[in-house]
Amino acid sequence: MAVFDLGKTNSKLHVFFPDGSVVAESRTRPVWRDEGGLRVLDDQHLLGWMQEQLEAAVERHGVTGVMFSGHGCTFALIEDGELAMPILDYEQEPPADVAARVDALLPDFAETFSPRLPLGLNYGRHILWLQDRDPELFGRVETILAYPQFWSWRFSGVGVSEVSYLGCHSHLWAPLVDDYSGLVMHQGWRKKMPSMERAGAALGTWRTKSQKDVTVYNGVHDSNSALYYYRSIGFSDFTLVSTGTWVIVFNPACPLDVLHPERDMLANVTVDHLPVATIRFMGGREYEIASGGWTRPVPVEAVTSVIAKGIYALPSFAPGGPMPGNAGAFVGPDPTEEERAAAALLYVALMTDLSLDLIRSENDLIIDGGLMKTGLYAGLIAALRPGQAVLTSALAEGSAFGAAALAFEHMGLSPFTNECRAAEALNFAGLQAYRHEWQDLARARRSQFLEDADREVTG
Repeated sequence: MAVFDLGKTNSKLHVFFPDGSVVAESRTRPVWRDEGGLRVLDDQHLLGWMQEQLEAAVERHGVTGVMFSGHGCTFALIEDGELAMPILDYEQEPPADVAARVDALLPDFAETFSPRLPLGLNYGRHILWLQDRDPELFGRVETILAYPQFWSWRFSGVGVSEVSYLGCHSHLWAPLVDDYSGLVMHQGWRKKMPSMERAGAALGTWRTKSQKDVTVYNGVHDSNSALYYYRSIGFSDFTLVSTGTWVIVFNPACPLDVLHPERDMLANVTVDHLPVATIRFMGGREYEIASGGWTRPVPVEAVTSVIAKGIYALPSFAPGGPMPGNAGAFVGPDPTEEERAAAALLYVALMTDLSLDLIRSENDLIIDGGLMKTGLYAGLIAALRPGQAVLTSALAEGSAFGAAALAFEHMGLSPFTNECRAAEALNFAGLQAYRHEWQDLARARRSQFLEDADREVTG
């Protein structure tokens, strides 16, 4: 099974044997370019890489199936069997006058459990933007595809919809009624949404240059894929912390009525149509920015130094999250490069800790994804939350493994077993005091921001 795990920053191929082992990996960076005043994906560049890698995987490893896991907030508009326009980068804000018009059309949180977010973090908002920008083009659009389904369609020719992606803070899905939202109905988009298929369903085939057929499976939203993976290996009552460009925290045990949309809390929807309480922030991106682009493991000594000196990174270094509004900032003595990376790591750990409190997480924690490469992240979470078991996956790519599990399930295979291990708490001297001071500083900045915003509104 070939699995393309398509992230915003990195796109990867993993080749799985039927016993669940990974026998090959490769990666590339998607190219985002400016065109017509918009930032868009160079889909042909990415398609060329994917086709080349899949051809090679078929010849070298006997691959017979291909599956897709994709980052959120992204969609494709199809006309006459081709893209009606390039795929939009979700990290761009509509012009203010357009935003005022389209935001008035967005449904209530009580219907979609999608908070109102900036940029295209609700991709229904970006669909409205494109419709406002060019109504004639949008009138010709025949099909709206979510990002993983775009790639399933590109390889199979079969366009479908999938609930885990539609239900991911898009404003397009109403989880409690398990159907499209009023926005879709009122805008006349329902007829542009293809039929619903479960993630992992076989859709069609792609033929290689050597005339070998590869079964194409319906793709899945990446962090929902990770959630499915851990359920598939036997976990039930747990909170998942899925890390990458985003830190996505799922707690199925949290009631939906405690979600606060202004804090980037929402309901995701599983591949089996069940709403799940979620909170998120752009942790990987924030770590990259706050650390100054640090790519090596963070030294233990640097963390010790940051705690002792009182160097704090405070929210937020990217849009959204549970502490929106203020621009990220450092307080305390000027850090060295290593100390800056350590302060950034502590920041992401403390934002995760805050998120876990907000989503009422008291069950076991499972952590996977890109932030594991910092070396200390899981150990810090274990130290900050001594009342919970903290488990880490030996498989850093939970989304890819979940996608493989979904496709293998369709074939009647269940190759994966539980390889999680307990994280050892890193009990740095002064960590709890540092945590309390960070929380006080962050809350004070947040309160000041809200006061200033209220003062501006009231004049």
